[in-house]
Amino acid sequence: MKARTLAAATVAAATLVWHAAPSSAEPARRVPAAAVDLPAATSNKTETAVFAGGCFWGVQGVFQHVKGVSNAVSGYAGGAASTARYDEVGSGRTGHAEAVRISYDPKQISYGKLLQIYFSVAHDPTELNRQGPDTGTQYRSTVFPENAEQARIAKAYIGQLDQAKTFGKSLATTVEPQKTFFPAEAYHQDFLTLHPNHGYIVVNDLPKIEDLKKLFPENYRAQPALVNAGRGSS
Repeated sequence: MKARTLAAATVAAATLVWHAAPSSAEPARRVPAAAVDLPAATSNKTETAVFAGGCFWGVQGVFQHVKGVSNAVSGYAGGAASTARYDEVGSGRTGHAEAVRISYDPKQISYGKLLQIYFSVAHDPTELNRQGPDTGTQYRSTVFPENAEQARIAKAYIGQLDQAKTFGKSLATTVEPQKTFFPAEAYHQDFLTLHPNHGYIVVNDLPKIEDLKKLFPENYRAQPALVNAGRGSS
């Protein structure tokens, strides 16, 4: 079932209609830190990470509230440039997943810590080709590593969590290297901040922000790093 549909008459105004019934999410948990991580950064170079975990509104919203993250962009990864559009990705036949590209300062936060937040509060990594009310391969749990080191860390972390039976069952998360990220349409950017009263956001995504604040207070910041800085909530 596709939980979110765009009415043609309201696309320009970025008004989305929520058709999904509320889902009963399990309580968030703080998973163990990654046993393998990148060494502490010595330069001021900004790094990027790309994660997919269901609807990109919530995943973007979570990482926009993480200290050390300077930008988090909703988009698509896993398919071709020609199909990187919301109406086509929603078919589930493009190979794309709704994903978020995170720009971060490795002096403030490591790749392993980003993965810990991703597995703990950004989504449920045990759900195969779905998240909450949303179903289809476009909602799969996937890490899109930017390089071999990120791939090594992600695979090791998934193995670590599976071996420890952290979630009581195996993770559905895949690691898909060498995939291009394509930014989503403008009306999807900063959606959680701009539409905090939207039904989908209230039920499925705002609890993730509270979980981040509760489980990772040392990494939480109240002011989100918005794609379009200066725009307030509606």
